[in-house]
Amino acid sequence: MSPWKSVLELSPDRTITGGSPALLREAIARGADLRIYTEFRYNEHIDTGSDNSELVTEVSDFRVTYSVGPDQWAAGIMSLRVPIEPPNGFGPRPSMSFFLYNEDGRQAIARPYLDGLSLDEWPVLGPAPLEDFPDMPKYHQFDRWDAKSNAPSSNFVYDFEIYRYWVRDEWEEVFSHDAGGEVRSGSLEGLIDAFTGGREIKVAVEGLCDDLFEKTLVPCEEPKKPPRHEVFVHTGPGYYCTRRKLFSAGTQPVVRVRPGVPMRYTTGGWDFGWLMPRTDGFLALWLCDPYTLKFEKIQKRHPMRWFVR
Repeated sequence: MSPWKSVLELSPDRTITGGSPALLREAIARGADLRIYTEFRYNEHIDTGSDNSELVTEVSDFRVTYSVGPDQWAAGIMSLRVPIEPPNGFGPRPSMSFFLYNEDGRQAIARPYLDGLSLDEWPVLGPAPLEDFPDMPKYHQFDRWDAKSNAPSSNFVYDFEIYRYWVRDEWEEVFSHDAGGEVRSGSLEGLIDAFTGGREIKVAVEGLCDDLFEKTLVPCEEPKKPPRHEVFVHTGPGYYCTRRKLFSAGTQPVVRVRPGVPMRYTTGGWDFGWLMPRTDGFLALWLCDPYTLKFEKIQKRHPMRWFVR
């Protein structure tokens, strides 16, 4: 049997038709992987000038997931996606396509261009006029940011024929600690046994995006404390220092977004890069400023949870 289970289903107007947000939230908070199934018509979504109205089914992989606030609001980001125009090839410019989906069907896109053609010493940042999509009536843009920069973004919803949230809920939490490395639950020995046995590792970092909240305010929103949040990401290479009893790992790419309900992109409210978490609470970040493509190395401390599969 497939390890993937549908826990939430929405209609085109985002009415719940199956499962529940609670099931999705609980699974994401346990470290579950997320994929979302959608359906659309080819000439309504990909090539609006075509007479091909065939139904297209899509399943997208959300390798970075978020659990936000006391209610554990769930969201996911396609952290590995580039522009693609199925079934013919790729989009016109090299970029990342950081699509973000919330549990209620609200979506967003941040697109850092990788060719440097949009780099400007004085980019125009901030709110931008909404785009007009007369040939795409199922696309509804809420707001748009940084259109004249190297990293435009927008928040929107597309009326897919169906939204189906699939989770693979097989991860086992074996160790957690606070920012100082003090054990909260489980054991380092349990993590290392799983690691040396060839099992996959995933990490949840609490408060990873607090600094984005502190330095970036959505217009007309009063400053307040960032909501508690965890960011979940797969690790790749892992390393155990046997004398110092320290485990560290390199993660897959991470997209950091200012935490909120719903999750959304705004000017300066997101970036991307890689993490190196460590089991004493230390976290090294190598982050890319999407507007300049300049990288910065940062060191912080965070509570973490470690999962194995």
